[in-house]
Amino acid sequence: MKKDIMLTELEAGIPARVLQILGGTNFLRKLESLGIRPGVIIRKVSSQFGRGPVTIQVGKTQVAIGYGMAQKISLENLSEEDNISG
Repeated sequence: MKKDIMLTELEAGIPARVLQILGGTNFLRKLESLGIRPGVIIRKVSSQFGRGPVTIQVGKTQVAIGYGMAQKISLENLSEEDNISG
């Protein structure tokens, strides 16, 4: 079942496709430099309790972003069968 959610709501280990990034040009450039852009499949690795950083996997790379940044990333939750990136 697919559902649009924000990165902060995604459970660890579940693949998701980035749908939209809500922010200005500099914010979009920052995330793009980390490989995070619409259409990319990511996986949440972990998050800190409360409003701490969120660690995600983009391809074979893991990156940590702040909670506020994670709140601005809209995702399409994918089931395991839909994950084409392995």
